[in-house]
Amino acid sequence: MFDSIFRRKETEQKVQKEGRLPPGQSLTQKFPVLHYGPVPGFNPAKWDFHVRGEVEQEVRWSWEEFNQLPRTKLVMDIHCVTRWSKFDTEWEGVSVRTLVEQGLIKIKPAAKYVMQHAEYGFTANLPLEVLLGDNFLMATHFDGQPLSPDHGYPLRGVIGRILERDELVVPYFWKGAKWLRGLEFMTADRPGFWEQAGYHMNADVWKEERFGY
Repeated sequence: MFDSIFRRKETEQKVQKEGRLPPGQSLTQKFPVLHYGPVPGFNPAKWDFHVRGEVEQEVRWSWEEFNQLPRTKLVMDIHCVTRWSKFDTEWEGVSVRTLVEQGLIKIKPAAKYVMQHAEYGFTANLPLEVLLGDNFLMATHFDGQPLSPDHGYPLRGVIGRILERDELVVPYFWKGAKWLRGLEFMTADRPGFWEQAGYHMNADVWKEERFGY
C-alpha cells in the first residue's frame, strides 16, 4: 500500500515538473467513473449516429457503417473537473477533423459551435475549432480494448492534451460526451447539460474554468 502511494506521488511530481499537471489537479492511476443517470443499453441493430444542423447534408450512420469510417489512434493526458488527471491514455476511434477533410461531413460556413448529443438527452457543447482539433476523438476503444459500458460504450467523445501540441485548447474531460449519438453544428453557442447546471462554457483546464462564465 505504502509503495503504491509513494509511486503515485513520485509520478505526480514528475509530470508536474514536466508542466503536464494543470493547477488544482492531482494524478490518479485508476480511471474513475463519473456520470449522471443510469448506463444505457446498446442494440447495434437499432443504434445510429446523426449529423445535423449547419451542414450541407444531414448524415445518419448505422453502427456497421460507423465502424467503416477512417480510424485514428491518440495518446493524451486527460483532466477531470473533479480534480483528477490521468496521463498517457490511449484511445482509438473516429476523428471529426478527418471526416471533414475527406468530405464525409460538409460544414456550412455559418457553423461556429457544435453540440454533442448523447443517450437520455445528455448534451455537451464545444466551439467548432475545438471539435476539429487533433485532440478530439469520437472513441470506441480505450487502452486497446472496446470501451466498457460505464465509460461510454459503444461511443464517447474524448478530449485532452497531446504532448508537444501546446497550441491546442484542452478542456476538462466532461466536454466529451459518453454514449454519443450525434453532432449538431450551430451558428451560436448553447449550454449543454452540465453548463446549464453552472459549469463553465469553455472549461479550459489551464485557466481552471470549472464553474460559471
